[in-house]
Amino acid sequence: MKRNPILLVDDDPDILKLVSMRLTGAGYEVITVDSAEKALAAFEVTRPQLVITDLRMGGMDGLALFDEIHRQAPTLPVIVLTAHGTIPDAVAATQRGVFGFLPKPFDGKLLLEQVEQAFRLSPTAPENGQGGAEEWRRDIVTRSPRMEDLLHQAHRVAQSDASVIIYGPSGTGKELLARAIHRASTRAARPFVAVNCAAIPEGLLESELFGHRKGAFTGATYDHKGLMLAADGGTVFLDEIGDMPLSLQAKLLRVLQEREVRPVGAAQVTAVNVRVISATHRDPDVEMKAGRFREDLYYRLNVVSLEIPPLSERREDIVLLAVHFLKATCARYGRTVEAFAPDALELLLSAAWPGNVRQLLNVVEQVVALSSSSLIPASLVQQALREEPPQLASLEEARRAFERDYLVRILRMADGNVTQAAKLARRNRTEFYKLLDRHRIEPKMFKRAKE
Repeated sequence: MKRNPILLVDDDPDILKLVSMRLTGAGYEVITVDSAEKALAAFEVTRPQLVITDLRMGGMDGLALFDEIHRQAPTLPVIVLTAHGTIPDAVAATQRGVFGFLPKPFDGKLLLEQVEQAFRLSPTAPENGQGGAEEWRRDIVTRSPRMEDLLHQAHRVAQSDASVIIYGPSGTGKELLARAIHRASTRAARPFVAVNCAAIPEGLLESELFGHRKGAFTGATYDHKGLMLAADGGTVFLDEIGDMPLSLQAKLLRVLQEREVRPVGAAQVTAVNVRVISATHRDPDVEMKAGRFREDLYYRLNVVSLEIPPLSERREDIVLLAVHFLKATCARYGRTVEAFAPDALELLLSAAWPGNVRQLLNVVEQVVALSSSSLIPASLVQQALREEPPQLASLEEARRAFERDYLVRILRMADGNVTQAAKLARRNRTEFYKLLDRHRIEPKMFKRAKE
């Protein structure tokens, strides 16, 4: 898949040439401009997948450029380069959603690592060919080659009237694919009716599918047409077909063979013209060997089979889907959350996703509901995933975290009195002050807290 270019912005021609050569040598397409104003014009034309900009420039500076770009493309990664980098600059930049912050003179290896990470976390989807936003597949968000191949097959089979069975784990989007096939078919103008065979009690499923006549059973106080007849001329999607009772499987087979329906309690049959798309997360061979699914019905349904891969096997879609769900959720709830922090995206990419796309949607909805800023932090994603961090902290990181917590507790106990806190810690005042300085802890804040 062809990548969109990198837009490189710097008013120093030597730096512009040096960074461009390094990126081009690594195989990236680079577009260079020497001012933020020119960058905005180039952005409109090229729609880059990454922007690398100097911080200090004549006219508009790098952060102002970032704000302008972020208004148009909130999820586009931006890396800021500067010879005047300070810790406050870096903190302010990352809090605003800047992807990376590198001081000059920069480490070429570190730059390439950040660029590769930015491309990996970039939600930019292909815009041409099979990756385009054709109407029939509008609800399916992907840039996965496996999914694109699957959609190509789905579009081809949609042109026929063959029965289709869709395999895949729960939460992968089997109904979305079924709807896409319906929209791409000649039946698109007619109804699409979805039935979850596992969600309707066995005693009601026959009536729901095939209809009933008034008085056919207790509670049948009116004629009910049934979902098969409701979808006449269109498509019926039988989700979790593997959970359909054996007694009903025989009746469904007859409907498919004879193309006619007999409602419960009716003496006459009614002709019906529907295309059947079914789906299951079960292994049909296992179900047939166990006697839970009829072979003749299976071969009637399985004229064409399509298999949706789990989300864990199409990880290139995770960021794309997360950003898509973020926009949709914010629009639905009236929130103004703009993006995920880079480390939050890393957590999403490394998660196991046993619940697939449905689980990802649930995680995004939760973090949007709980987020108190425009940038979703990794801590909220971790909480929503309900998982342990993917790796333990290093011994040095753990030691520093413990040391900082210890100092805070000691100062709280001493109400900010450094002499007393040093005695409690069994350290002299000079050494204790060095520890406080290392962790940037100011004792006076504890005195203010007491007051």
